[in-house]
Amino acid sequence: MRETPRPQGTAGDAGSELPQHLPGRAFAHTTGAFGSGTPHRSDGRSPQTPRGARQTDPTGRPGTTPPVLGRPALLVSLVTSFLALFALTTWQVAAAGPLRGLDERTGRAVVGHGPGRLTELLADLGNMQLALPVLGCAIVWALVRGARREPLCAALTMATVPLLIVPLKAWIARPGPLTDATGYYPSGHAATAAVAYGTAALLVAPYVRRPWMMPVAAVSLTTATGIGLVLCGYHWPLDVLGSWFLCGPLLLPWALSCRSRRRSSSRTPRC
Repeated sequence: MRETPRPQGTAGDAGSELPQHLPGRAFAHTTGAFGSGTPHRSDGRSPQTPRGARQTDPTGRPGTTPPVLGRPALLVSLVTSFLALFALTTWQVAAAGPLRGLDERTGRAVVGHGPGRLTELLADLGNMQLALPVLGCAIVWALVRGARREPLCAALTMATVPLLIVPLKAWIARPGPLTDATGYYPSGHAATAAVAYGTAALLVAPYVRRPWMMPVAAVSLTTATGIGLVLCGYHWPLDVLGSWFLCGPLLLPWALSCRSRRRSSSRTPRC
């Protein structure tokens, strides 16, 4: 006994008639129109373009993402800016330009202001007898926590400071605010404080609960050192600024890599 094949269809089929186009909907089934089976291509590309070959924006929608300044480009830009500022400051000091005149008038006006003991203490923050032990403790702490490359880089960065500062002092031969002796530009104390406290903060930051506090402390100590040096009459303001501009390129690679080092140490138990 043969079964009679039943017609293919759904429960809502009214019969075997062919489907009729609804009036007013003819345009909706044309190729490329809104609501049709073929997506509308407003840019004139073929509808067979693979979806995976199209660029997407950061949200995942089709589009083109504009170029973004990467970390190497940002580092080069910042280093160039610091070196340009240092070159400008050095030129004005060496050539006795108008910026040097303003600097000396400002320095004479502020020398002796503030509590004497406090300003002396602030200026002493740039002494190697104080700054180097702080950096040494940070190096030992990083070594204990398993770091190897960063402590070595910190020591080499600190060793670079006198190699840069001493020749510049002899070449510029700038007299000090309260003496005729030369060799005051750039400030060695300001450079020592900036590099020692800066590298120490970046070494310790990945291992503390609030890493942002370490750079803040380093900037505060460095700024306090510069203020103390100027108020005590040990250096002109441009001596301090020149040292900061020179030390910026030494610290910038550390600062830009601090986030990645914190990520790598995020699984390490923190104190």
